[in-house]
Amino acid sequence: MQIAVITTSQVPSITANSIQVMKVCQSYRQLGHDVTLIVPGKKTADWDEISKIFGIQTKFTIKYIPTYRVFRRYDFSFCSGLHIFLKNYDLIHTWMPQIASIAGFFRKPYIIELHGMPTGKVGPKIYKDIIFSKHKKLFLCITKALKEMYEKEYGFKFKDSEIQIAPNGVVLEPYLNLPESAEIKKNLGINDHFTVVYTGHLYQGRGMDLLIEIAKNLPEIQFIWVGGREGDVNQWREYINKNQIKNIRLIGFVGNEYIPTYQSAGDVLLMPYEMSIAGSSGGNSVDFCSPMKMFEYMAAGKPIISSDLPILHEVLNEKNAIFCPYNDVNQWVDSINRIKNNPAFGLRLGNQARVDVEKYSWIERAKKSLDGIVK
Repeated sequence: MQIAVITTSQVPSITANSIQVMKVCQSYRQLGHDVTLIVPGKKTADWDEISKIFGIQTKFTIKYIPTYRVFRRYDFSFCSGLHIFLKNYDLIHTWMPQIASIAGFFRKPYIIELHGMPTGKVGPKIYKDIIFSKHKKLFLCITKALKEMYEKEYGFKFKDSEIQIAPNGVVLEPYLNLPESAEIKKNLGINDHFTVVYTGHLYQGRGMDLLIEIAKNLPEIQFIWVGGREGDVNQWREYINKNQIKNIRLIGFVGNEYIPTYQSAGDVLLMPYEMSIAGSSGGNSVDFCSPMKMFEYMAAGKPIISSDLPILHEVLNEKNAIFCPYNDVNQWVDSINRIKNNPAFGLRLGNQARVDVEKYSWIERAKKSLDGIVK
């Protein structure tokens, strides 16, 4: 099958949106399909660099379309639509309602991702037209909660044949056959002490203030932060040094291929989300998010302690994670100590998470979506 994947995400980039796009493309390619990723901009990196940044092993075609800021991406939509018309693609996969409309106009079946509610004056109207169109289409909605938000907003019910709840996922292979934590720590130059790991961005909503307070309360435990944009890393490093917090180590950004190693070095993995979660493009996704970090943590097979957000219960439960109120530092501290003092309990949590994540692999997501649109 010839599949065109079309998005405004930047390649390369360290945003969650871009990482998700690349994992989707790789999964289709691993299933044996020909994949062309179409993105705005100009080529700025070769495949080896892109592969390292995103942790991608399977190569696919990337087509760059130059755009001009004055046209506000409408030139990208037009040129992508022209490309769809000229090429004989069997399927279009997109995050853009404009592209979905164009694909439908050309009678091309399409998959459209739903990762948030439409905004602005034009977005809601385009989505409404798509929802009620007769096109051959499939909506991939990252959470059940988001699906219900759409149905409430537009006063309808999705057809079962046109909707799948499709959370973000994880590539499982990099988590297989890794050394034990002690050896990983040695290889990474990390002391072989009880270690709490956080991976991800460091901007608003990610719980960095909470992590600081937890570390202050547990000076005998080392905390490793992995990820973040350079400016955010420098800001937090300056704060940590100024306040003489000795047990936090900031690694900064690492290529996606190294994330499993750092996560597997941890004895505990933390998801300290706040009640407002800002994404790379802004907004607040706390009511409908599907963090890729969550699935990576599960794949690492280590005990997870998470903020008790309702949306996370669509995947996590008391058998594979510990939930804590975001603003209760003592409960987070007690939960970490519980795992430290009862390794068997932590092992049970981690093992169950590893079992549960099997159905959330990117490749399983791709298989299910293709089955839904091709049938």
